Amino acid sequence: MLKTHILNPDLLSLLARVRHTNTLVIADRSFPFWPQVETVDISLVDDIPTVLDVLNAIRPNFVIGAAWMAREFRKHNSETTRAQFAAALEGIRLTHETHVVFKKRIPRAIGLIRTGDTTQYANVILESA
Repeated sequence: MLKTHILNPDLLSLLARVRHTNTLVIADRSFPFWPQVETVDISLVDDIPTVLDVLNAIRPNFVIGAAWMAREFRKHNSETTRAQFAAALEGIRLTHETHVVFKKRIPRAIGLIRTGDTTQYANVILESA
């Protein structure tokens, strides 16, 4: 039996299949559905859980080499929200690109975790180191 604080078996299965340089998406509640990408939907209600909740839960057991977010995230969110994401991604090479370019990366992801987050453009792509 795995010893981890993550309880969701679908999420555990997805995380176990991510290998070196594979990518994983953590998305907000309104992110488009991608039929070719396995989606683990853990949304419950608005903002439960958030992208940050998931990122903070998986980070101790997931080695992240790089991350991408939409450039629009910086424009549409408060300094406090931006600082929370910066803290959660501290030490990780983070690239901001347009949302259109960001979404072109999605089909190459191993999987997508959908949250209940209502933060605008809170989606993040993580690359396994």
